[in-house]
Amino acid sequence: MTYCLLLTTCPDMAVAEALAATLVGEKLAACVNILPGARSVYEWQGRVERDEECVLLIKSRLDRLAQLESRLLEEHPYELPELIAVPIKEGLGPYLSWIDTQLDKKE
Repeated sequence: MTYCLLLTTCPDMAVAEALAATLVGEKLAACVNILPGARSVYEWQGRVERDEECVLLIKSRLDRLAQLESRLLEEHPYELPELIAVPIKEGLGPYLSWIDTQLDKKE
């Protein structure tokens, strides 16, 4: 399996919590860490914007990426949400196995 770390941002903790719960609940992510207090500076529609956001670190597998992306686009309030996938080349074997266990659970 190819594991990945996905990154996205949310405008506040309520949106971050709801999105994280959806992704984990639907077995699209094994775990989501929410990091509050990020300060984002970016250009959007010709203006430099500055926003407080939460960063989500999403642990999953590439075979879930298309479904996860689709769900993110349905649930995210941003017109163009960030979604960046970084392949995990190495990791603690038992943790990577735990990702498989979480994603492959039948409930």
